[in-house]
Amino acid sequence: MDDRGGHGGPRVPRQWRPGPSGEPAALRFDVLGPVRARRGEEPLATGSPQQRALLAALLLREGRTATAAELIDALWGEDPPSQALAAVRTYASRLRKVLGQGVLVSESGGYAVRGLGEGALDLTAAQEWSAQAEKARGAGDLTLARDLLNRALALWDGEALAGVPGPYAEAQRVRLEEWRLGLLESRLDMDLEQGCHAEAVSELTALTAAYPLRERLRELLMLALYRAGRQAEALAVYADTRRLLAEELGVDPRAGLRELQRRILQADPELAEPSAPAAQPAAAPVRPAQLPANVPDFTGRTSFVRELSEVLAGASGSGGGRGEGDAGRVMAVSALAGIGGVGKTTLAVHVAHRARPAFPDGQLYVDLQGAGARAADPETVLGSFLRALGTADSAIPDSLEDRAALYRSVLDGRRVLVLLDNARDAAQVRPLLPGTEGCAALVTSRVRMVGLAGAHLVDLDVMSPDEAIALFTRIVGEERVGSERKAALDVVAACGFLPLAIRIAASRLAARRTWTVSVLAAKLADERRRLDELQAGDLAVKATFELGYGQLEPGQARAFRLLGLADGPDISLAAAAAVLDLPPEDTEDLLESLVDTSLLESAAPGRYRFHDLVRLYARACADRDERPPGERTAALSRLLDFYLATAAGVYAIERPGDRTVDHLEVTSYDGLAFTERAEALDWLFVEAQGLLACAQQQTADGGLRRAVDLLWAAKDLAESGANAKQYETAAVALRNAARAAGDARAESRARTALSNVHLAAGRYSEADDEARRAIELAEVAHDATPMSWASTDRGIIALSQGRYDEAEQLFTTARDCYRADGNRPGEANALCNLSRLYERMNRTDSAIDLAQQGVGIFQQLGLSLRLANGRYALGVALIRAGRLSEGLVQLSDALTMFGSNRQRLWEGTTHFRIAQLHLAARRPAQAAQHAEQALAIGFIGGDLIRGGVLNALGKSLDALGQSDRARACWHEALLLLEQTGAPEAVEVRRLLAPLETP
Repeated sequence: MDDRGGHGGPRVPRQWRPGPSGEPAALRFDVLGPVRARRGEEPLATGSPQQRALLAALLLREGRTATAAELIDALWGEDPPSQALAAVRTYASRLRKVLGQGVLVSESGGYAVRGLGEGALDLTAAQEWSAQAEKARGAGDLTLARDLLNRALALWDGEALAGVPGPYAEAQRVRLEEWRLGLLESRLDMDLEQGCHAEAVSELTALTAAYPLRERLRELLMLALYRAGRQAEALAVYADTRRLLAEELGVDPRAGLRELQRRILQADPELAEPSAPAAQPAAAPVRPAQLPANVPDFTGRTSFVRELSEVLAGASGSGGGRGEGDAGRVMAVSALAGIGGVGKTTLAVHVAHRARPAFPDGQLYVDLQGAGARAADPETVLGSFLRALGTADSAIPDSLEDRAALYRSVLDGRRVLVLLDNARDAAQVRPLLPGTEGCAALVTSRVRMVGLAGAHLVDLDVMSPDEAIALFTRIVGEERVGSERKAALDVVAACGFLPLAIRIAASRLAARRTWTVSVLAAKLADERRRLDELQAGDLAVKATFELGYGQLEPGQARAFRLLGLADGPDISLAAAAAVLDLPPEDTEDLLESLVDTSLLESAAPGRYRFHDLVRLYARACADRDERPPGERTAALSRLLDFYLATAAGVYAIERPGDRTVDHLEVTSYDGLAFTERAEALDWLFVEAQGLLACAQQQTADGGLRRAVDLLWAAKDLAESGANAKQYETAAVALRNAARAAGDARAESRARTALSNVHLAAGRYSEADDEARRAIELAEVAHDATPMSWASTDRGIIALSQGRYDEAEQLFTTARDCYRADGNRPGEANALCNLSRLYERMNRTDSAIDLAQQGVGIFQQLGLSLRLANGRYALGVALIRAGRLSEGLVQLSDALTMFGSNRQRLWEGTTHFRIAQLHLAARRPAQAAQHAEQALAIGFIGGDLIRGGVLNALGKSLDALGQSDRARACWHEALLLLEQTGAPEAVEVRRLLAPLETP
């Protein structure tokens, strides 16, 4: 943007011009005088001299981080106080409160001042005006150059860093004063060039008195006096100078001063009038070669290298795929996007070096600083590029538009590759793109350059495990990695397969010969310390992420922090909206903007995820920056409410009339509402991992009961077998947390959930222990709901172990509990369990009658999943009664229903019962087929049922004449049945006996 007015005035730094009414007041800082801070025109308290010294040290670093050790040295030098570090932290904390959020930031064990507007620091404004003055002078515009230098000099308000203590401030005062005098001498020199010698004499006289040993000022005074017709005074200045230098320093005047005296004595006519600036000769065309060095251990990325190389080859005309139809083709642009540390620059530089022969007229490179606080100005970059291409400074125009046009003209007819690294956005890149065919541009950025028309977009992801191990091995060495392959895999996995993290970890290991790979893996295993471990020298994963985080708007930064708190591999848009407490539309806008910055990934439409290391960094930011701190807990509480409310709704759709949902904890945040069973089940199984991770995460008192109830509402995940392991892990964590908290109600319910998992896996002893303890705790807590669940589980265990009287008592207790609660589906389930008991006791009429009662209730309520359980029980009873055709109908219907409800383990169990039916009907081929399907799918009951399935398969195979396979099946079945104490072991021994006879 060109800020000149109509009369050709200078471009004024933005922050130093008054802004439109209503804009928020910007921060402004002064160091060219007393150290001051202002918000608009309102002064801010900068504290004690040492606190001002800290602020000055950070401001003079222009956004770069100063470590605590550097700041201590800056403030106190070689003799710091014993509490120096604590003092630095105190000063930083006080300044942060004064300056506001996001200005003074902590990172990598140090501090930095970030996020200031252009020209917010008087020194920066002076530097910009000085640079513009130099350009104007080079172009021959002395009037503008003088005006710009006067503006820069006017920013000084006495001595720089006045009153600021410490060795760093003292050194900077000397430097800034020397620079000020240099600017002053340049301006006075231009005064004389423009014939203002008479006016300059007065100022130079005062300056030579103040700085008597500064020879350049003496030289300018002599020239001004001579041109003002005061030759004798000019010569007297020389005499005074020679005497002073001899007395003070013991030296003679420098050669320039002696030459001026000689010319004055000779009345050299060329001294009488100012000399016009010499015209600069046109620079000869050059071939820039600005690419950074290629890394010697570049690894992997084969497909990306090939893809990008083909694009560049086509642009240069060296590719084989171009024909006449490409005559109007535009210059090629490839834009690589990805998270910080993913290797965008390394890949781009590698590809650019490979493509150098295709671009014989040169390669340009610039780091656009897009991830930092001060992105490079395209106008400045174009000036640098034009000079690199041989354009004289005097020929470089001022405006961005004119520079871009000249740049494209200079490149016309040339074959030049331009590597634009670390771009902020498409707007920064567009003016820097060549305009003609034959040239090409490679762009790297953390954002996807969707705004670059026609660009070839490449999304760079983390390395594959094989690539990651290869890179790690190349840096560390095959000898050290080969013997610890598993530990090496753990290291690169802890690095999230991120190239920068792998390089840092490998470099640390390579530099420490006493470490093993296992030592490094152990250090990285601690998530709380992982980001701190991943730094070596000036490389740090955390610093890379900090750059991206520092560019976020407040709303984006809040979303980044809070979403990072949630466990689970990814998160849905609806769940994210609950975390942020925002409408879904606003949430989607924020999340998509984070995707554009590569800090978040879009796993699928409406689903988002973090890279593992970025999640750790987001959590660190939440710990550091989220205010008030209670918002972190509130965000996770809203997520838990969302999952519980939605899962309870799914449970209610699945089980109409089931009163369990009425006994769950009340939620404050609404969940999703479904009208279709399929849609509800889709949600439950898609959200399973995130939902269970959320439950496991909520072990504190505030969310413990709701987390346990979430497991109850999502019990289908355990029974299906698909998520049984994660469900069990969450149940164990919540049981332990409830026990530690002394919450009998939560512990009882957690143990009930855990009993259900153990039972499905056939771990009867563990299931019985959990269920028995759940009943005891439920009585203590006066919570009747777990009584029915736990009694049911204990009854099933007693049934499977042949303890029929106990099973009948437990099933009856469960039925009575359900009836007392008005829970009709629960009552029907208890009737079906009693049916299974009576079937085992050969009371087939009662078994069929009870199962039919249960099926009738399920049908009346419109239940699908529970009706499948009822038909299963009825089918088993009918088989026992010899009514095989009717039993097959019931079991086939149950099989279909279990399938539609995604209950894979129940599907496998039903296949087992159908196999038994076909055996009874002397259809061994069909029996073998169903037994094999049961083994492939899995089943409820673990090793006990597996032994039964293998027994049935052995019988089928023996009937088919495959006695050797039958014997193998029976041997395995016998082992499992004996281990579980099942009475069916007796039958298997009998079947094996004839086959074992010699």
